[in-house]
Amino acid sequence: MLKIENINIFYGETQILRDLSLEIPKGTIVAVMGRNGVGKTTLLKSIMGILKVNSGKISYNDQNISKDPIAKRAKSGIAYVPQGREIFPYLTVEENLLLGLEAKVKKTYTVPDGIFELFPALKGMLSRKGGNLSGGQQQQLAIARALISEPQLLLLDEPTEGIQPSIVFEIENTIRFIKEQGNISVLLVEQYVDFALRLADTYSVIEKGSVVFSGSTKGISKEIINNHLAV
Repeated sequence: MLKIENINIFYGETQILRDLSLEIPKGTIVAVMGRNGVGKTTLLKSIMGILKVNSGKISYNDQNISKDPIAKRAKSGIAYVPQGREIFPYLTVEENLLLGLEAKVKKTYTVPDGIFELFPALKGMLSRKGGNLSGGQQQQLAIARALISEPQLLLLDEPTEGIQPSIVFEIENTIRFIKEQGNISVLLVEQYVDFALRLADTYSVIEKGSVVFSGSTKGISKEIINNHLAV
């Protein structure tokens, strides 16, 4: 589904990602973990095309997308839920959702019922402004907006950050449902280690812009968690 080969990214003269390589097989969840400032968000932004890759290659469905613009990547089936949600506060919930349809090749102009099956609370909030929702509700809206485009690859950046436990549980169930359907691959950036390990098939730990450990989540050691992930 996605293959990242030795990418390097700089902010000015500061190197953020260093020869980073990563693969996401179709229908799997890969957790990218690491402490703050190691390059996790930079990785997601490079996949989405928000940040330019200085060198290396990003392949999606066997096509080199390293130089493709954001819109082309979105229409090819990549959806991104950024850290902080970035919903439009002055648009209604329904308007926020309809914006997600812009990434679909075949345009429709109604929110599919399947979205409300995943996020039933949103159905009763369609006329409410996005900025008036709680943090957890905004996160649900952001994920719903991404899913409405029917992506093949979903990029999630810290979906549990600042979210109340009950909503975290609902988001976890939604991601698990997506996984069970087998149609969407998920790259999950997450600092909540237990949450990530419950959902992901494999993990990669980033330090100083490089992957230092990776493998099956079932085989991750307490030593790695304590030495490289514990806050």
